[in-house]
Amino acid sequence: MKVIVAAAGTGGHINPGIAIANEIKSREPNSEIMFIGTPRGLENDLVPRSGYKLKTIDCYGISRSFTLKNIKRLFKTIGSISDAKKIVKDFKPDIVIGTGGYICIPVCLAASKLDIPYVMHESNSLPGVATKLLAKKAKKVLVGFKEAKDRLPKETDVKVTGTPTKVNEIYFSSHERQNMKKQLGLEINKPLVLIFGGSQGAETLNKSLIDIIKSNKNKEYNIMCAVGPTQYEKVKESLKGVNIDIENIKDVKIVPYIYNMDEIMNLADLIVCRSGAMTVTELEKLGKPAIFIPFPYAAENHQEYNARVLEKAGAAKVILNKDLNAGVLNNMVQELIRNEDSLIQMGKNAKKLSINNVEEKIYDEIAKIM
Repeated sequence: MKVIVAAAGTGGHINPGIAIANEIKSREPNSEIMFIGTPRGLENDLVPRSGYKLKTIDCYGISRSFTLKNIKRLFKTIGSISDAKKIVKDFKPDIVIGTGGYICIPVCLAASKLDIPYVMHESNSLPGVATKLLAKKAKKVLVGFKEAKDRLPKETDVKVTGTPTKVNEIYFSSHERQNMKKQLGLEINKPLVLIFGGSQGAETLNKSLIDIIKSNKNKEYNIMCAVGPTQYEKVKESLKGVNIDIENIKDVKIVPYIYNMDEIMNLADLIVCRSGAMTVTELEKLGKPAIFIPFPYAAENHQEYNARVLEKAGAAKVILNKDLNAGVLNNMVQELIRNEDSLIQMGKNAKKLSINNVEEKIYDEIAKIM
């Protein structure tokens, strides 16, 4: 099988594309797979590192604001269709797979012009503009949330497959959990609240964390927080201003980035984070209760839609970014951790939403088309 995967920008688009490519390779080792992205996104690191060839075209997401910069980007994006068409024509794929985002528009339109079938995978509960635009001519649209089905054109051929994720459940004994907390410098008998705002951190979330630490509000729970590599020094200086050493805070561990996120997510009793599709999928798979603070500037506010799915299922609480402060966050954390049975039930509710064998389901749908 010869396959082109269109994936660009963030890990939320690229990682599912890589997971799908890996599944195709494991089933059909002789397959030829190539990615198309842009010269700017994470694909330039993640795709070659995964062992796949990457071709780039100069296209952009279309902003609704009427500026000279956006007009130039619009013309570049329109022009990128012919660039994509040349790449597709030269490679001669059997199928094109788009994993959401603006890169899919020129690549899938090029495939359509060349009579090559394409499939879309949409991770979010609210399908993006590209997915909705391309859905009608797609051979199939594979979605991560069942709620996405009702938000696509009626004539679309939709299949709920889930979204691929790398995280796996890890069982830790009581003794192992205590040892891990001890190694992190945390109190072994207190619940662990994991806080993170994505790979680069989240400034509003970090500010609330700082205020909780300054006022010593986390007396009932441990905190482990990844504040982001670019914001770590800011957090450090802010705490230093009130004579708090970032490396020596009682029951608190602050780091720029968590490299063993699998282990820490499994160790955590409650997770406070944004609600991108990948994060939501991971928490469902691990069966972890969460407090979501949706990123307010996500396209079409899709993170809030993702968060509300779990809130409706009794698996999460939601605090909007505009309402976030130390008092609101701390009160909600305390309310949850004080009721262990309720916290456990939230985790079970999250687990019920998880979809198993995702990569296999996606491959089977692609194979049917072929």
